[in-house]
Amino acid sequence: MDHKAIQTLGDLVKSGYTSKSVKQELRDNLVEKLANDLPLFEGIIGYDDTVIPELTNAILSKHNINLLGLRGQAKTRIARSMVNLLDEYIPVVEGSEINDDPLNPLSRFAKDLVSEKGDNTPVRWLHRTNRFFEKLATPDVTVADLIGDVDPIKAASLKLSYANEEVIHFGMIPRANRCIFVINELPDLQARIQVSLFNILQEGDIQIRGFQMRLMLDLEFVFTANPEDYTNRGSIVTPLKDRIGSQIMTHYPQDIETAQAITDQEVKLSETANKKILVPSLAKQLVEQIGFEARKSELIDSKSGVSARMSITIYENLLSTAEQRLIRSKDKETTVRMSDFLGITAAITGKVELVYEGEQEGAAGVASILLGDAVNALFGDNFREIKKLQKPDEIDEFDKVVNWFMNNSGFELPNGASNDKYSSLLNSVGPLGDVLEAYILETAPEDELFYKEFVLWALAENEKLSKKSYSKGVSFADSILDSLYS
Repeated sequence: MDHKAIQTLGDLVKSGYTSKSVKQELRDNLVEKLANDLPLFEGIIGYDDTVIPELTNAILSKHNINLLGLRGQAKTRIARSMVNLLDEYIPVVEGSEINDDPLNPLSRFAKDLVSEKGDNTPVRWLHRTNRFFEKLATPDVTVADLIGDVDPIKAASLKLSYANEEVIHFGMIPRANRCIFVINELPDLQARIQVSLFNILQEGDIQIRGFQMRLMLDLEFVFTANPEDYTNRGSIVTPLKDRIGSQIMTHYPQDIETAQAITDQEVKLSETANKKILVPSLAKQLVEQIGFEARKSELIDSKSGVSARMSITIYENLLSTAEQRLIRSKDKETTVRMSDFLGITAAITGKVELVYEGEQEGAAGVASILLGDAVNALFGDNFREIKKLQKPDEIDEFDKVVNWFMNNSGFELPNGASNDKYSSLLNSVGPLGDVLEAYILETAPEDELFYKEFVLWALAENEKLSKKSYSKGVSFADSILDSLYS
């Protein structure tokens, strides 16, 4: 249908256009995508076997939806992606505040205009990108904000009685008629305000300051809520929950690969970082492992959650740290190093809610512990667990590395070391090459230095070596000798 050629109600009738409800639009377009095996919700990663099937069922059932999950689980993104299931354009009565359907006008303004002009009633076309409304629920939201109120200024300027429907100023929900309306953090909405949604969800009508109007609003409601909000700040009143068709639980990425895909999709990097900084695969895994460790850490409030945004900001900070070194060293390109992870603390401390024990450690201390736990976890996956106890005459490949440090003191890795200097320092620790040869069979040559430094960090985490951060970098030493001289 050429919507540009349809400018009046008469044109619309002649075209054979048939009105649909928002929920029917969503359903029909979803069915078409399913039938043609097309992507349903682009940009939503990790939910193919969990959330998306439930969301698909809810849309097919024409339900209003509540997305329930901890922060950073793509709830708002899911809601916004539903816009792509709407028809590209719909006709609206020109000048209508509530997107009146020309074939079925609701407001007094639209009814009067159609009655006056008939087939000459002007029509405009509303694109689906303009059919998404979003409101963050806060305690100061009022019924007038959502539903509407009498506007005394309009009454005075138009010289109308307060009994005239035209003095009404419609709130956000009526103005979102024939659209998707999202209320984020629903439990934060005061109970008396939640009550005002009852009739809209069930019967579709609204009442404003005594005006009993049967405005059969056509909306798809999507609510989001954090489970912890039910006890911390408020709750969703039971009759409102009863009127929401489907409640869908979201979750965090269930494996490193999925978490990496989300981070790769969301990170915003400079042109320098994209073109001149190489990120070893193990470094990418380590970024995500920090998030996994945080979600199970006893120092962090698990009920608050650890947003996927933490991994994204860690990755961005990591590359910014490497970029600083690249600029100062005058090298043409560089590779992310383990010591660059010292620059990610700021990306962690603001993203986690600490319990009492975590507060005692301090935010920076918790960040350091999470990094250490992540190093240990990945070390076991890529190498093997380091033995805590072994026979005196039993020397393994890791002991050879430790022995090297017994005979070579003062090993320092400056943060700002050039590529050549960094390579020379790590390659001087001969036993590290033997460790990689024993465990890492298919390593890109450019990743080898990262693996070698990673081994040193893991040995330090297991108290085989001592590691100290100083103003210009990191130093490693034999832990026994270091304790004797410190």
